[in-house]
Amino acid sequence: MKILVVCQFYYPENFVISPLCEELVKLGNDVTVLTGKPNYGYGYILPEYKDISYEEINGVKVHRVDIIPREKSRMSIIKNYLSFWKNSKRWIKRCKEEYDIVYSMSLSPVTILSAGNLYKKKHHVKHIVHCVDLWPESVLITKAVRKNSLTYRLLYHWSKALYHKADHILIGSPSFKEYLRNVLKIKNTPISEVVQPSIIESNDGLRKNLGPGFHILYCGNLGLIQDIDLIPLSMRLVKNKNVKFHIIGMGPKSDELKEKIKEYHLEDKVLYHGPLPAKKAAPYFKAADVCYISLKNEGYVGKTIPNKMMMSMAFGKPILGVLGGDGRDLIKDGHFGLVSESDPKEIAKAIDIMASKDEKELKILGNNAKEYYFKNCSISSSAKKIDDILKQS
Repeated sequence: MKILVVCQFYYPENFVISPLCEELVKLGNDVTVLTGKPNYGYGYILPEYKDISYEEINGVKVHRVDIIPREKSRMSIIKNYLSFWKNSKRWIKRCKEEYDIVYSMSLSPVTILSAGNLYKKKHHVKHIVHCVDLWPESVLITKAVRKNSLTYRLLYHWSKALYHKADHILIGSPSFKEYLRNVLKIKNTPISEVVQPSIIESNDGLRKNLGPGFHILYCGNLGLIQDIDLIPLSMRLVKNKNVKFHIIGMGPKSDELKEKIKEYHLEDKVLYHGPLPAKKAAPYFKAADVCYISLKNEGYVGKTIPNKMMMSMAFGKPILGVLGGDGRDLIKDGHFGLVSESDPKEIAKAIDIMASKDEKELKILGNNAKEYYFKNCSISSSAKKIDDILKQS
């Protein structure tokens, strides 16, 4: 099957679309990816990619269009989104290659879907959309726009129109279906659940030496919806003196986090390692005793399963969840951790409970997580589900 994949991000950017496409190739498909030149997390186009518009990576044919690099300012992010929207459609208009189907992974922004919809219209094939980030809900929950603003209304109608053109929508979390049906009024389009797997599932046994103690790891975005400020507040109240809390990531809350660690004199308890690519973060997962997953329980985004939970599960780690919705349900149903309310006292209690568990108890929780992941959420199982849906469409 000849598949055209559209996604603004691709290797060497750290997104799971890359291993998924490689897995689709292993399943016997001819896969072509339309993407941008790598810049996410760097703030500039990687120098070695400035003049590259086509390459093959592990059997995947990758076409790269010019893109304005994403920097920290809101205006640069908007320019980044719009440049891919414009240049990906230009590539589609010039494309004479015939593909059997289009598969778009809808990471932020939703405008990624425009090129896929255009190819569908031009070549009369079906367009399968994999929705792993809800729009316009995502910009609402991050307070990028206000709900009563003209900008939000424009984004709402644009998002609704883009999703409505899909022939089948795959969702990364069960609660997405409620949003698509009730908020965006998508009534007749088939919707299937296919989680976004972990970009890294093993690291050949490499383990970071974290020293003595009970080690908790948070690895992910340090943004508004992750309730990062609760970490130092909670660690002030933890009774077990052996607990060390490791944080990997970056985001709007990075500077505030570092300030709070210093203000509360937690330098020996809360260790901020800065941002690390997935491969360099993997040894920390291997060494951690427990992984901490948090998400502010607000709106539809707050009901979803954070993708960072997938990496924790893949590495067989017990999870301390500070979240609601689908993520809370998954931890409880899978029997691989504890869930706490978003309150420093309750989180501190949960940390002390986890730190008091013996090695055998922690191993059972971790094994439950790993078994659930590789049965239901792995790259290979997700790619097989996608492959089946593409062939049936």
